[in-house]
Amino acid sequence: MATLDECRTALEQLSAKFAASGNKVDLDRSLGCTLTDLGTGFHGRLKDSRIQDLADGDDPNAKIRLIIGSDDLVGLANGTLDGGKAFRDGRLKVKAGVFDLLKLQKLL
Repeated sequence: MATLDECRTALEQLSAKFAASGNKVDLDRSLGCTLTDLGTGFHGRLKDSRIQDLADGDDPNAKIRLIIGSDDLVGLANGTLDGGKAFRDGRLKVKAGVFDLLKLQKLL
């Protein structure tokens, strides 16, 4: 099980990957990330293909919610876990509106 600090670092790495990917996604939404095995998570804002204002804790009103285990989040960030495969296998759940999901697909 990854630590909370490792998960924070993983989200920061994902943010950098999103920005560097060249897949600019026109989204400005609140983001929540629930870590299923740690019983906590993070929240921030997905804007300009980056995760901004990352903070500890949940945002129950987040428009986009990622639900993932801590080790899977770290794997997603370091490239050992493919986002599409994780989604298909149920290791990554994304709760968002249908149009937001279509846009997120470009990043994950």
